[in-house]
Amino acid sequence: MTSAEVAIDQSASDEMNQEQYYEIADGVLPGGGLGGYSLPKDVRFVIHKGEAGRLQDVTGKWHIDYVGGAGALILGHAFPSVVEATRDAVPDGLHFFGTLNERAIQLAQKLVEAIPCADKIAYTTTGSEATLYALRIARAYTGRSKILKCEGGYHGNHDYSTFSVSPRAASNFPAGQPDTAGMPANMSENVLISPYNDLDAVREIVKAHKDDLAAVIIEPAQRIIFPKDGFLEGLRDICNENNVLLIFDEVVTGFRLAYGGAQAYFGVTPDLASYGKIVGGGGPVGCVAGPAEIMEQCNPVNRGKENYAYINGTLHGNPIGCAAGLATLDELNTPGFYDRLHSRASEIQRRCQEVLDAHSLPALAIGRGSLWQIVFMEKEPEDFGDFIQADMGSTRELDLHQMRNGLYVLPAVRRFVSSVHSDQDFEDTVDALDAACRAFR
Repeated sequence: MTSAEVAIDQSASDEMNQEQYYEIADGVLPGGGLGGYSLPKDVRFVIHKGEAGRLQDVTGKWHIDYVGGAGALILGHAFPSVVEATRDAVPDGLHFFGTLNERAIQLAQKLVEAIPCADKIAYTTTGSEATLYALRIARAYTGRSKILKCEGGYHGNHDYSTFSVSPRAASNFPAGQPDTAGMPANMSENVLISPYNDLDAVREIVKAHKDDLAAVIIEPAQRIIFPKDGFLEGLRDICNENNVLLIFDEVVTGFRLAYGGAQAYFGVTPDLASYGKIVGGGGPVGCVAGPAEIMEQCNPVNRGKENYAYINGTLHGNPIGCAAGLATLDELNTPGFYDRLHSRASEIQRRCQEVLDAHSLPALAIGRGSLWQIVFMEKEPEDFGDFIQADMGSTRELDLHQMRNGLYVLPAVRRFVSSVHSDQDFEDTVDALDAACRAFR
């Protein structure tokens, strides 16, 4: 550790200690946290700053970060060109509304050039908002109300998404199971569920409901489950045959699997695609992308017409987020970026599997590209049912032991490699996993 890092460590702990922060958080935030994750007291921490592939907590301790802002921070924390771009943008204004700004137009042009299905994009603030709007556009364009999603697929926090994301038992397809209280009773009539990687099941459901079905929405790579050969191509054919739109939720896979996202990686083009996280370089920017004919549904000139799909948000096209997005896309579009990233991810995945095997633990380090996870299961999963059968209790326990040894992961959730994870990060990761395995045994 350098003298500069020592100084940072001291400043991180001078202002208020971690227990004082917890006391405040427990008093003012539900569960003392931010959203849906609640960590045991012995592994939770309060972030002071992020730097490259690590996070520093307020006690000065560093954690190797494999959460990466839910995958958005493909360049890691505080990447120099992204910091410079946002620093340059701040004096020009933090926020505008209702009128175009330069950086929003520049980023939109880059996104249309990069995304295979895109003639036009509509800005959103988050990935959840992007999937919500993609579904609204699909319903407006087709005049139909139902959508089909896959069991275990996560498409954000809105009502149409929160069906059968984490069901406790296998679904009675196409009926779904709500994941939260507070859902309208009639949502179950409009959200159909199918298994992932099962073309026969999808075909049967789509044919039975095609007169009312607006779209099939899918994560091209669902959590850590990758499509079987021909699955996405088959979905494209089924949607074409039944005049149903195909929506790719690229909030995670977009610009993560390839510069053109899952569409380029797998060679399948959807009708609409939703993005968040990464297109704003970690800032408050997402979008819906699609052909001009479909995207015309949200043209504000059409307000008041029968098929107009209302899209509006105070932070849409936020100039600071767009500045970060422009700088991020410039880095991602450099030759060899994804080859290097995927090679590095394969390396840490392989090395972790060697540690698991050395301890004779029945767990797999699975993944593809820069998405990976350690799971107690016998083979790579093909659908969510495989996770129901897996030993997720042991998966969570091992992840917690890794957190106690200096890794930042969310228990039983996939993790991400960034382009700036260093050789030392990987060495420390292997050591942390080895210690976690010994503690687990």
